[in-house]
Amino acid sequence: MLVKEKENQALTWVYCNSLTHYSRFTTRVVKVGNIGIGGTHPIRVQSMTTTDTMNTIATVEQSIRMIEAGCELVRITAPSINEAKNLENIKKELHKRGYTTPLVADIHFTPNAAEMAARIVEKVRVNPGNYADKKKFETIDYSDASYEAELERIRERFTPLVKICKEYGTAMRIGTNHGSLSDRILSRYGDTPLGMVESALEFVRICEDNNYYDIVLSMKASNTRVMVQAYRLLVNKMIGTGRNYPLHLGVTEAGEGEDGRIKSAIGIGTLLEDGLGDTIRVSLTEEPEFEIPVAKTLVEKYSGRARQNSIEEKQFVIRHSSFVIPYNPFEYNKRETPEVVNIGGHNVPRVIADYSKKDTASGDKNQILAAASFSGVGYNYSVQADKWNLTDQACDYVYLGDRTIDFEIPGTLGLIYDYKTWLKLENKTRAYPLFRAREYFESGNKSDQLNFVLMDDGMVRSSKFEVQKVNKTVVFVFETNSEHGMAEQRGMLMELINLKCKNPVILKRDYSNLSEEQLQLYSSTDMGALLVDGLGDGVWISAPGKSSQLNNSTAFGILQATRTRISKTEYISCPSCGRTLFDLQETTAKIRQRTDHLKGVKIGIMGCIVNGPGEMADADYGYVGTGVGKITLYKGKEVVQRNIASDKAVDALVELIKKHGDWVEKEN
Repeated sequence: MLVKEKENQALTWVYCNSLTHYSRFTTRVVKVGNIGIGGTHPIRVQSMTTTDTMNTIATVEQSIRMIEAGCELVRITAPSINEAKNLENIKKELHKRGYTTPLVADIHFTPNAAEMAARIVEKVRVNPGNYADKKKFETIDYSDASYEAELERIRERFTPLVKICKEYGTAMRIGTNHGSLSDRILSRYGDTPLGMVESALEFVRICEDNNYYDIVLSMKASNTRVMVQAYRLLVNKMIGTGRNYPLHLGVTEAGEGEDGRIKSAIGIGTLLEDGLGDTIRVSLTEEPEFEIPVAKTLVEKYSGRARQNSIEEKQFVIRHSSFVIPYNPFEYNKRETPEVVNIGGHNVPRVIADYSKKDTASGDKNQILAAASFSGVGYNYSVQADKWNLTDQACDYVYLGDRTIDFEIPGTLGLIYDYKTWLKLENKTRAYPLFRAREYFESGNKSDQLNFVLMDDGMVRSSKFEVQKVNKTVVFVFETNSEHGMAEQRGMLMELINLKCKNPVILKRDYSNLSEEQLQLYSSTDMGALLVDGLGDGVWISAPGKSSQLNNSTAFGILQATRTRISKTEYISCPSCGRTLFDLQETTAKIRQRTDHLKGVKIGIMGCIVNGPGEMADADYGYVGTGVGKITLYKGKEVVQRNIASDKAVDALVELIKKHGDWVEKEN
């Protein structure tokens, strides 16, 4: 492809200011009560109440807990006109107690509730998939004329709300959810990021026809790849049409605990890294005030980064060939690499555990490692049986540096030594050298199977990087200490692509002086942002002072959340709200206790029909509240049992999984 053609293609793929330097995409400012979203305003943090909206005091008190935790916008569900009316009582009570934080009404299915709420609160959120449409999972063959007729019907239904928002100075979020795309959109565009974008833009055009522009947009999904691609495509479409509405970021149904935090960080952080996002919500199946510190930690990562005042001041494509984007950012395609032992090719990304430093935190002060040292990375040695027991999260390689071991390793594990230490080994079975870049090019002794070569950005771009001398046994280890290390490593990978060098790449990051949660969130952002684009054949987290178990579980969590390597059950669990018909946290814990050994099975746990079959669209099994004390079970998108008593529903779910052949007994 000619350089000119490459640049033209890259222009069609533009979705941010820069691929190499942090530059925030500047959007128009939307006022929500007393705060501004977009422009040069800080990235705002928000959450949603889980109380019954008709219970004024409970909702007010939970809102206060959220606000005091740092929540800047409080979202409250309004499933009917009665809850919408009660928003006035909630707002008055909050003001009476001295809190003026803007309120957001969350609307599904009920235009009359939205129209009422828009007269009371500072912002309304509508979902285009169910505001004027109903979802029956039907495929409809539209002609252009019949599709336009449907759009006219939506215009008539939606315009009254737009006019009310304009009259009362109420902001609006047009929030597309991947799982609740209408049958109309699915029939026209398919279950795609493009469908998500067009679903929102149809409503945006109606707003603009009424000269209403106080709009925030979101493209939420539980699948991090879909979510990232949809937001990028939305920005691409906005750039192409001269729009610049603020973006609200979130991974919907992220779940709880470590999984929910890692998944949220990958989806939200990938976009923040590229300067996209003006307000965020971390959706955890936990109390809403627990979401706020996580969101604040994500945002703090960018508080010191340089900001861009105007998108026009930045060239979208840097003319250096390395940074003309050589892949489609709106589709997932794994970078093509050959297989080197078990890295690259069609293999899942590999996990490397770092045992190169003496772990004084755990009391290990010896240079020689014992077998018990590997228990934190999925290898448990039974002295009595004289055998290794491996978990589904057993790492693939251990980096020892210049340390040694005095025991027989399991057959699935590889050992990585510093080159000079490797040279001295008498037994090199499943032992491989790690070269500093120049060592590799200058040394004569190499492994005939696998050589790890540590590279930084300077070396990749150096004239001393003799790509023609890199043989088929090399796996690169890319490391960076840059604050914007994700972009630096991405640039290094793009350089390899442009050099037509296909050797596999391990993503290595060193972290220090971080809390456990910061380590989880920041490594998920840094590495997940590359993995969702198919870049990287393995991960290596080095965090001295942190347990090997934390580093290892985080690495596997990142691979699970990017759907590049599945090592455990996935729970698509909504964060609860006033519509929820059962205790989501308690129920999720019960389901997890019974099913957390079902590797690769995806289970959707939804509090109500709004977050039901659509939002868990790619789950294998669904557990959905459909009435007080009543649960409906799904296999995929199909209902298989309705209105099961909640005290029997978990057992019924297990039986359903067994019936369809996805059950295995839990090992003791």
